[in-house]
Amino acid sequence: MSLDEEIPAVFLDKLSPKGLAAIKATKKFVEEYCLPADEIYFKQVSEDPSKRWKSTPEITEHLKKKARELGLWNMFLSKHYPEGPGFTNLEYGLMAGYLGRSFVAPEATNTNAPDTGNMELFAKYGTPYQKKKWLHPLLEGNIRSAFLMTERGTSSSNALNISCTALKNSRGNYVLNGVKWFASGAGDPRTSVWLVMCKTKDDKKNLYRNHTVLALDAKKALDSGKAKLIRPLGVFGYDDAPHGHCEIEFNDYEVSSEEMPNVVLSSEGSGFELIQSRLGPGRIHHCMRLIGAAEFALLRVVQRANHRIIFGKPMKVRESFITAFAQRKINIQRCRLLVLNAAHKIDISNAKAAQKEIAMAKIETPRTVVEILDWGIQMYGAEGVSQDTELAKMYAHARTLRIADGPDEAHLNQLGRAYLKYFNDVDQFFEDHKANFEKLSKL
Repeated sequence: MSLDEEIPAVFLDKLSPKGLAAIKATKKFVEEYCLPADEIYFKQVSEDPSKRWKSTPEITEHLKKKARELGLWNMFLSKHYPEGPGFTNLEYGLMAGYLGRSFVAPEATNTNAPDTGNMELFAKYGTPYQKKKWLHPLLEGNIRSAFLMTERGTSSSNALNISCTALKNSRGNYVLNGVKWFASGAGDPRTSVWLVMCKTKDDKKNLYRNHTVLALDAKKALDSGKAKLIRPLGVFGYDDAPHGHCEIEFNDYEVSSEEMPNVVLSSEGSGFELIQSRLGPGRIHHCMRLIGAAEFALLRVVQRANHRIIFGKPMKVRESFITAFAQRKINIQRCRLLVLNAAHKIDISNAKAAQKEIAMAKIETPRTVVEILDWGIQMYGAEGVSQDTELAKMYAHARTLRIADGPDEAHLNQLGRAYLKYFNDVDQFFEDHKANFEKLSKL
């Protein structure tokens, strides 16, 4: 399918020549370099437990070099940031639709989570010191980062529930205590900075000013012995080494008052605001990539249908398969339009103004893609749940995203409540309708 056919017509005139050229280059880069490199990547991840978390696949650095030569680097950082390449969220959304087809493509282009969200926070709120120390190396792809928010036994999708504390002692130093888990990226040996959501106050009157995001030197914290990486947590059995989704424990880890100006991101008590800022674009970044995963899954299914013979005929000519495939193409396009509409709304206003659009995309895309991947697995039978296709790993990732960045239920509730204010208008609508009917009836 040509690029013009894959880009919804309603958005074609919203793309700059530079953006369109980058979208084409992304498609080509993914198809010619990243998809073939996926298998190499997993072969280069060590099976030796003593090395599995201490090295990273060499193929990634080769791909990063190529991506930079092609100008495909940090595309997520929109035109609102001087550090970025100047693309719109809409343009990046279309690029991410191709990046999501490959496992290695996001890291190869420095558009991988959680670094994208962390870089946006540093770009928007970071001090000159924090930008030099953390943002610039992240933008260069020289280090990695992790975001420590989720906690066990609490509804972490509501940031007000975060209980890991960073309270001041008698010397005015922050002392961290608590456990974080599912800290994606924390297992990577290149991870140098943790952004940690902590409770720094307990003000009952102003709940939204109790939390602060701290930018901690990860290696320094671990070397102290008072911050411990307990274990990587599996996601449907995958450990995602060397990236990892880790459990981290703080036991009286102390940040001196002299360090605090360089550690606090934005200001004390601004954690809730920062989290909302980070998760808005991040939610649709995930959805953009998921659409690419769904499209790739359909390619795999078609490959299967071309060669699987059922009662003397290939599956591809069976009416049941043809109609099922067509419905899933419709489902993908529905999600694509939701995601791109949210991206465009952010471009023409901001993430806060696009909350409803972001919520719709975040709710619908993961659950739709999960169903498509489940169907793909079914088409492959036992092979579909094995490591011999990408489908099982893709399913694990997609299913996780129905929980990550807020579960479906939380977003559905938030979206429904956003529409509550319109409910009272309905009575007036029908009163006006009745009045207009009576007026017209007298003509």
